[in-house]
Amino acid sequence: MNKDRMMRGVGAALKWVFLLTLIAFTLYPVIYALLGSLKSNYELTLGGHLFPEVWKFENYMDAFTRGRFGLYTFNSLMVAGLVSLLSLVTSSMAGYVFARRQFRGKGFIMSLYMAFMFISLGSVTIYPLFVLFSRMKLTKTIIAMALVMTGGQASNVFLVTGFIKSVPKELDEAAFIDGCTPFQVFIIMILPMIRSILAVVLLFSFRSAWNDYITPLIMTIGNAKLRTLTVAVVQLKYSSNAAAEWQIMLAGASIALIPVLILYIFTHKQFISGLLSGAVKA
Repeated sequence: MNKDRMMRGVGAALKWVFLLTLIAFTLYPVIYALLGSLKSNYELTLGGHLFPEVWKFENYMDAFTRGRFGLYTFNSLMVAGLVSLLSLVTSSMAGYVFARRQFRGKGFIMSLYMAFMFISLGSVTIYPLFVLFSRMKLTKTIIAMALVMTGGQASNVFLVTGFIKSVPKELDEAAFIDGCTPFQVFIIMILPMIRSILAVVLLFSFRSAWNDYITPLIMTIGNAKLRTLTVAVVQLKYSSNAAAEWQIMLAGASIALIPVLILYIFTHKQFISGLLSGAVKA
């Protein structure tokens, strides 16, 4: 009995050591960036203590004035917001159609979606898309960037499809008997019941768009005013004053953390509920 209790104690201790180590490795870069953004550039280049000797809160003011991070933050919010909205609309409507409607070619289209979930074309498709939007004269707009970054939403469509399949079809039939159209059933019946999985789609889409670097970099080559915050922070590294701008770069990186954290705070209950429900229903 004592041996079993000792083994359980050792197992619990190892579990906590593993979890605390994982948390430390995850949080240390974030804490370093936050504290580094409050140091002077001289103190940053010297290294030394983790905490600033003199707290430079004016670094954030410099980031918004000299670094124009206010404009870039607005651009990032616009792009990530549009991508999130488009992702919610396309994935929810496509998921509803795949889950509830029967039509010719449905199996083939779903197979294509599944295939592209495991094939990553990456940056190969960016140049053709850039040429396409150039010919449509849309490269100088945030809308074009959002459309490119929205993509096909294959993984989101499958998440929503599986979730809608778990909703009883009898609810749809009762609504049809009451005279509702398919679109009304989707809006009135389906959407309120899949809020948790839509929160997952929203958070994943916003995070992906907010952190994307390659697509905004290419789409804003000819128009620096449309740069997103991620692109602006990295481009600051290659500026002529890069050696004297480390504190501003870290301030920009810290600013970039805030919207995703705020979104998670407001959606974490639905996010966790959606993941757990999806795991149970799978």
